Amino acid sequence: MIWVEACESVSDELVAAMAALVPQLSSSSPPPTEPQLREIVDSDATHLLIARDGDGPGLGGDIVGTMTLVVFRIPTGVRAWVEDVVVDGAARGKGVGETLNRAALAVAERNGARTVDLTSRPSREAANRLYQRLGFVQRETNVYRYDSES
Repeated sequence: MIWVEACESVSDELVAAMAALVPQLSSSSPPPTEPQLREIVDSDATHLLIARDGDGPGLGGDIVGTMTLVVFRIPTGVRAWVEDVVVDGAARGKGVGETLNRAALAVAERNGARTVDLTSRPSREAANRLYQRLGFVQRETNVYRYDSES
């Protein structure tokens, strides 16, 4: 059974899970340290969601995926942004990504977000199909990135 919980505190289990999951998401970014995870969890704008595979909420289970939802107010309303969705390779195909995304959409709605945005590389075909199935619509836009380190 896959279920999602909002991360309320940083544990050794979370640090170890992120050390295993983040390299599956990015080969260029190191996993967050315990203080960095604490900063994420303590932020009012950031919701770190954790997917577990086990017997059910409150009954334990291995962390098999995470995602970050950021909810913020801008002059035109409350918006939300999904970042760093990662599902452990051994757990793919079990509905982890869908369960995480549905949980994120519910958190965004509870927090008054009018829209939820995300980006996904075209090569992530299964993820893109999932986002479309959940109701995300591809927008005609240019995405720009400024990198202060380049």
